[in-house]
This record gives sequence, C-alpha cells and structure tokens, in this order.
Amino acid sequence: MSNKKITLYLIFISVLLAVVIGWYSYSFTQQEREFNGERALLDVQTQVAFGPRTPGSAGQAEARAWMRTELIRAGWDVEIHKTNALGYPIQNLIAKRNDEPPQIIIGAHYDTRFFADNDPDPANQHSPVPGANDGASGVAVLLELARTLSKDSPSVWLVFFDAEDNGRIEGWDWILGSRAFANEYAIAPEAVIIVDMIGDADLNIHYERNSNIKLREEIWATANQLGYSQFIANEKFSMLDDHTPFLEKGIPAVDIIDFDYPYWHTTQDTPDKVSAQSLEAVGETLRVWVMERK
Repeated sequence: MSNKKITLYLIFISVLLAVVIGWYSYSFTQQEREFNGERALLDVQTQVAFGPRTPGSAGQAEARAWMRTELIRAGWDVEIHKTNALGYPIQNLIAKRNDEPPQIIIGAHYDTRFFADNDPDPANQHSPVPGANDGASGVAVLLELARTLSKDSPSVWLVFFDAEDNGRIEGWDWILGSRAFANEYAIAPEAVIIVDMIGDADLNIHYERNSNIKLREEIWATANQLGYSQFIANEKFSMLDDHTPFLEKGIPAVDIIDFDYPYWHTTQDTPDKVSAQSLEAVGETLRVWVMERK
C-alpha cells in the first residue's frame, strides 16, 4: 500500500472514531440527563388550569390534592403540615421517602398572589396572578425531581410551602408557610435549596446575596459542568424568600431565583412565558448536585 493510501486510510479511521466517540458522548449525556423539562412544563400548565391558587381557595385545594397524588405515584410518602399564621390556616406539603431526618430540603411555594398589583393596566391590579412562573415553575421542578431522583440519593425532603406570596397586602405577610415550618420542625438539614421563578424563557439566575456562599458555589459549578449558562456566578439581588427562615436559624440555605422576570405579580404571568429548557436547566442541575453529595 502506498504512503498516500495509508495516509487517507488513517484519516478515514480518525474521522470515523471521532464520529463514534461524539455520538457515544452525546447519547450518554442525553441518557444521564433524566430530568424531563417538557414533562415539567406540563405540570406548570396543569397548575395554572386550576385557576388562582391563593391561600384557602378551591384552586389551591385542587392543586394540593393533585400534587399529593403525583408525589405518591412517584413513590414518596406525603404528610401535610397544618398550622396557622396571622389567623390563617397554612398547609405545607412534605414529601419524603423514609423516616430519616432530611440531609437536604428542596422547597418551593405553591400559592399564588391575590392581586396583580404590578400589572401595567390598572384595571387588572385587583385580579389574581396566574402564577405560571411565580409559583408553578418551582412546584414543577420539585415534582419532576420526585420522579427522577435516585432512591440512592441522600435523605431529601421536598417541601411545598403555602402562603409565601401575599406580603404588602393588609392582614398578610410574606413567607408565612416556610416560617411556620422552620419554627415547628426540629430539624437541622445540611442544606435548604429554594427554587422560585425559575421557568422564565429568558432565564438568568444570579447569585442571591443572602444565600450560603459555599452551597451556591457548589450548585453553580454543577450547572457550569452540565453546560447550563443560565446560572451566572455574580451577585445581583438580596431576597426575602422561603430560604430566609432557615438562614435565621443558622441552616445553610440558597435561593435559586431569577428576579428580573418582567411579568412578576401581573396577569401576564402565564404558561407561554415559561420554558421547558429553563425548567430542565434548574431541575437537572439540582438532581446531579444532590447525587454528587452522596
């Protein structure tokens, strides 16, 4: 065989190997990315179809029953933490796989706001907020994590907080459900992760200033390793959110939130503003991060 033929043969083999290796790497990555963003988006749409999920409403009760069914179907035990705050009944949902105390809590609020007081149209400002991103997106991530987290994961509780979103309304306050939970459960998890407004199609999640520095660096590093550019490693906002009661008790906590969402507390917070890719970026990052803590 001539040198020219040998060279062409080697080039052909090199190209073939590159194609095979590339296909195998892509296939392996796709198999590993178990969190299904499209399925999570359906969960967002289902929640919004229940109507307003304001505290004490029929829509919230229907959503809570549906969430419980989905969690049980995924193999989790569900308990309802019933309590009161400011004279209002509070119902937090807690999903767990066993009776062990949690090493990790991943939480989201499932209530929506009574009034769309940020709506640019004054006529809409007394209407309820649909809550596709502000509420339903976090719930959708938790439900899909319930379906995809390995049973070999560390002890995880998935907690769905009531009455987070109605501060600045007479007789109400922010983060009532998470504050009641933190006060009434004598637990000391290694980490609390809150996901809130993480479905925006134009997702940019900066470090939240109050969050535990070590935890947020770990999670953002995992996102970077997975190629999710939606996680941006610089600080932007300081938030009062469902992570706050845990931080106040000295428990490491992180708020994963994109507070640049232009439809916050408006009637335009609808499912068409939410992206399956955004939900997957957050959910898969958390799934992998949890498993890396084994």
